[in-house]
Amino acid sequence: MFEYLPGDGLKTDRKGREKMSVQNIYNAVVEFEIEKVVTLVKAEVANGTDVSEILGAGLIGAMDEVGQRYTEGEFFVPEMLMAAKAMKAGLEVLKPLLSQGENEKKGTIIIGTVKGDLHDIGKNLVSMMMEGAGFEVIDLGVDVDTEKFLASAKENNADVICMSALLTTTMPFMEVTVNAIREQDLNFKTMVGGAPVSKDFALKIGADGWSSDAPGAVETARRLLAK
Repeated sequence: MFEYLPGDGLKTDRKGREKMSVQNIYNAVVEFEIEKVVTLVKAEVANGTDVSEILGAGLIGAMDEVGQRYTEGEFFVPEMLMAAKAMKAGLEVLKPLLSQGENEKKGTIIIGTVKGDLHDIGKNLVSMMMEGAGFEVIDLGVDVDTEKFLASAKENNADVICMSALLTTTMPFMEVTVNAIREQDLNFKTMVGGAPVSKDFALKIGADGWSSDAPGAVETARRLLAK
């Protein structure tokens, strides 16, 4: 039941309905219901619900909840992937509106698996969760060398370069990229991650951030860009 205020009944009713509808989007993402997410997001856009509300309270809010459930051991990588796919499906509906400047992006992320490494599951998950958190993400794929990271970062006026590696033999390429940024005096933050990558390694090569999982990567990016 809605709480009506004198002289403002319609406004209060609409606001209440919007909150409940966006909550349905949130629930559908957390429950991995891709088609339902798309249907609900389209309906809210058609109803005139604020795009920022759909994105923030519906999609981003849901992925924050997914990250929290992962941290608490309730969700695992498969569940995070399914939720991220549901979120991304809803995000695709909103992208034409977001590109019109109706929502402020949180920052631009360049992400890729480093040269010589073809593993991408972890990188893909981080990429989707970054998008779900409101970042613009340019995913360069796998086997990405330093020149490609830097060229894309310059072209897209990026804030953060995220590098992933699953093989210990490819980890040195992270250091090559970090050193290149320093030597060229470029203003890009760097983040590294992947199964063999540790916090000590990140500190050793001079990276600005590190995380052992996708939810942590999102929080690290938020902290780096808040400085």
